Amino acid sequence: MTTTAVSRPAPESAVDGLDGFTHQYADVNGTRIHYVIGGEGPAVVLVHGFPFTWAVWREVMPLLASRGYTVLASDLRGMGASDPAETGTFAKANVAEDIRQIVQRLELGPINLVGMDVGGMVAYAYASRHPGEVRRLVLSETLIPGFGLEEMMNPATGGAWTFGFHAQVDLATFLTQGKEEAFLSPYYRLTSVRTDAEAFGATHYLPYYTGPLGIRGGFQHYSWMIDDGKANRADFTAKLPMPVLALNGDHGYFREQLLAGVRQVAEQVESDVIPDASHAYGFDNPEATGERFDRFFG
Repeated sequence: MTTTAVSRPAPESAVDGLDGFTHQYADVNGTRIHYVIGGEGPAVVLVHGFPFTWAVWREVMPLLASRGYTVLASDLRGMGASDPAETGTFAKANVAEDIRQIVQRLELGPINLVGMDVGGMVAYAYASRHPGEVRRLVLSETLIPGFGLEEMMNPATGGAWTFGFHAQVDLATFLTQGKEEAFLSPYYRLTSVRTDAEAFGATHYLPYYTGPLGIRGGFQHYSWMIDDGKANRADFTAKLPMPVLALNGDHGYFREQLLAGVRQVAEQVESDVIPDASHAYGFDNPEATGERFDRFFG
């Protein structure tokens, strides 16, 4: 399979296939962040993970806009069409500040915040440091540093080897650079129930992870996870005051571990699954995802 050459969208340009949505850039918190925005009404902010981009939300975004929301999906620091960032800046609280400054600049708050995978770790950092600015929180297909992530980083106890490998940024980059397609394409197959997932990834995700700094930007988020857990524990003084939904695809990952972590950090907890969906649940079943978000936010 061949990948599409990366082309960063022009500022304020229309998003192909998404009527009413535009590409935007913001110089915030010492870096330049790309985001897509459209719709009108209360804000829903969507935060992706690795090895995805904002486009993992692409199919659910117009459905949310049609239900009366302003929908914003950014590319995380160092990923997608956002700029490469300095190595020492990937603590989840700092990555959350990128998004928070965009929200403040656009006067969108208080927001409904959704994070999946690494983006869920960023969303928790956002909500826990600024609880008055988050109306409702969805943590999905993720683990919370300091509250369940560390146990699942250990392959000896049933955890995933990928956490440790990705965290060795220099080594992981050296071993995968020039082999990004071979390394990442299986992720797109394994994290979706759709037969076109690999082809979609080749078009919308993979091009941004190739080149000198592409995949390194994703790995840098992993290098901070142990420190993120320590910071979350140190900063934990009270449970989250907003309602929190722990959400997974019915073919997704870490459902029990995520729910256990959410119950440690939140007072008002709901849990649910998106049917016919895996890790990339918003891509797999956008209709069910949009409906579940709307019920929770409404």
